[in-house]
Amino acid sequence: MLDGKHLTLAIETSCDETSAALMSEGRQVLSNVISSQIDIHKAFGGVVPEIASRHHLTNINHVIKRTFDEAGASMKDVDLIGVTKGPGLVGALLVGIATAKAFALSTGKPLVGVHHIKGHLSANYIAHPDLEPPFTALVVSGGHTELIRVSGYDSLEYIGGTRDDAAGEAYDKVARVLGLGYPGGPLIDAAAKKGDPHAIGFKRVYLEKDSYDFSFSGIKTGVLNHINTEKQAGRWQGSDQSKNIADIAASFQQAVLEVIVAKSVKAAEEYNGYQDPPKLVVAGGVAANSRLRGMLGDACGRRGIELFMPPPVLCTDNAAMIGCAAYYSAKAGKTDGLSLDAYADLSL
Repeated sequence: MLDGKHLTLAIETSCDETSAALMSEGRQVLSNVISSQIDIHKAFGGVVPEIASRHHLTNINHVIKRTFDEAGASMKDVDLIGVTKGPGLVGALLVGIATAKAFALSTGKPLVGVHHIKGHLSANYIAHPDLEPPFTALVVSGGHTELIRVSGYDSLEYIGGTRDDAAGEAYDKVARVLGLGYPGGPLIDAAAKKGDPHAIGFKRVYLEKDSYDFSFSGIKTGVLNHINTEKQAGRWQGSDQSKNIADIAASFQQAVLEVIVAKSVKAAEEYNGYQDPPKLVVAGGVAANSRLRGMLGDACGRRGIELFMPPPVLCTDNAAMIGCAAYYSAKAGKTDGLSLDAYADLSL
């Protein structure tokens, strides 16, 4: 307890951010420290798991110390320890889990392993204090593109998801072939603002009628084929190349987001149609994309759907969202022992 309120220590190391947070009563952020490895992995065009794990080992103790310092708290004030258990990079996850277990063993505090997607959804509980289930959720990131029915804080039902690449993964790969660098999401978003989103008619893949699944692998091939055509026609140099890159980025982004927005709005109406108004909650790294936020805002406004999105700082991986999710799992009586393990893949 800190000032008479429940205190959760949370740790997140699922990919390339080392993060720790202290949460009061589940939703109030007292501190949320994030140490990013983006600059390290840029040279490789993506996250290298072994390098990520080594940097987590180097950073974790410093990050946790800073977390306590910023909150003006100590370990004796902590009531609960939450940590990401998966899905993610196993080596990276194990650094966070081993640290959380050490604290749990030495202090006797309860331990909760958190599903990464549940963490992303919980970022909205922090950003929107009055938000409560039920609602329909879109989680869109480098590793996930999923629609989820949330009927309770600890009750999630899978509606649909990607059959191949996640949206964020497609952004990274297209950014790479365009020579923009890593990470692709913000770079594509920035380049697209200088281009025409209707310049190139990349195929929108909706799959079967009434399907809530996604597929983004085909559009990557479409981008590559278009670039090869432009090169053969001699239009991939000088000012022509710059205009081409902007138009490709804008057209690619428009094709991907039109599908995501259409399916998300439809799911919100189908699974929350009895609510007035229906609620759509958006989370994950790609939820920081300015074009997606604008398109969802417009679509939900037209259809009378209440839209919830966290601020960009809570869209990317962070421990605050993990602490919030852990708090509600513990309230539901779900805790873990010291046998808690890491999982590369993990169903909801």
